[in-house]
Amino acid sequence: MKSGVAVVAHGGGPTSVINASLAGVIEQARAEGISSLLGARNGIAGVLEDRFLDLFAQSPERVEAIAATPSSALGTSRMSVADADYERIIDVFRRRGVRWFFYNGGNGSMYLASQVARAAQAAGYELCVAGIPKTIDNDIAGTDHTPGYGSCARFFAHAVRDIGADLRALAGRVTFVETLGRNAGWIVAATALARHREDDAPHLVYLPERRVSADEICADVERVFRRFGFAVIAVCEGLTNERGEPFGADMLPPDGFKRQLAGNLAHTLSRIVGNRTGLKTRSEKPGLFGRSCGGYVSEVDRAEARMCGRAAVAAAAAGESGKMVTLVREPGAEYRCATGLAALEEAAYAERTFPSEWIAPEGADVMPEFLEWVRPLAGTITPLARFE
Repeated sequence: MKSGVAVVAHGGGPTSVINASLAGVIEQARAEGISSLLGARNGIAGVLEDRFLDLFAQSPERVEAIAATPSSALGTSRMSVADADYERIIDVFRRRGVRWFFYNGGNGSMYLASQVARAAQAAGYELCVAGIPKTIDNDIAGTDHTPGYGSCARFFAHAVRDIGADLRALAGRVTFVETLGRNAGWIVAATALARHREDDAPHLVYLPERRVSADEICADVERVFRRFGFAVIAVCEGLTNERGEPFGADMLPPDGFKRQLAGNLAHTLSRIVGNRTGLKTRSEKPGLFGRSCGGYVSEVDRAEARMCGRAAVAAAAAGESGKMVTLVREPGAEYRCATGLAALEEAAYAERTFPSEWIAPEGADVMPEFLEWVRPLAGTITPLARFE
């Protein structure tokens, strides 16, 4: 048995598969013989406040049930961490005899994990720090993709598919569907998986990596509407106009990482297009439902999330520290994925945006190469039946 205590914490927004990573940490920590595993309540806030849950006291049946549950069973946090807080974190770890720290989160969380590792080194405290990737935005550098993304992409592809069927049944309408994703277009791009026939939604896909004017959007929508008699437009929440502005949408207060987004982008665009074109427009914003929905979880995503949790503990038990687990896509026609390791600094605040070569030349669509890349992650989006 490895003497010492391990702590696992969640950072940033939860996903529908983050608990699968937690289950992987628990089972691998048992397998490695770690003497105690504590879960921090509400992320780094729980560490600072010394609030922990004994995860080894949970029954295997409970852990399995939690693994299939969306959102974070431990709770998470986006609190801003000051320099003095890192010293307090090390003090808490020292008092409890913590030797392993597993932090599950996005690129901001990987920065925090790297700072904890530095603080331990500066204090002369022996601590192994490992990052477990998690974000629906799929914007962490150094990994092929991130746990949480495939399930969120699957949800929004289904949402756009079904909204499209509604508009086809009662034609004459235009709907803007706002997806999550911040400044990276990975999620909105995946809505194109919903297409199987020529008139299937989405008819336009706007990614934040390609700025577009309101005039261009109006012209695109009118063109699609003339062709099909209805239109479904997928827009990422981080989309901006040619000046880098969110079309006059209201801005939400910045989060703990000082990031700010528009709060009503799709609604704003629907009003602009409706006023300028005279078309009947509206908007839909599934929002948090898109990342918390348990009904559209990708089984590949859930399995890989668990694999990442196990890999982080195995690497730490082998002496690796200051590393984040990565997902490595293996070559070949059949999809296979393994895990690797990257330095935490590589992922810390390094935002990986959607590749320009996967954006269609006309700007409001994606290339087939991307759809081949994303399909195994999100799973099959079954076409809806129609009369022949």
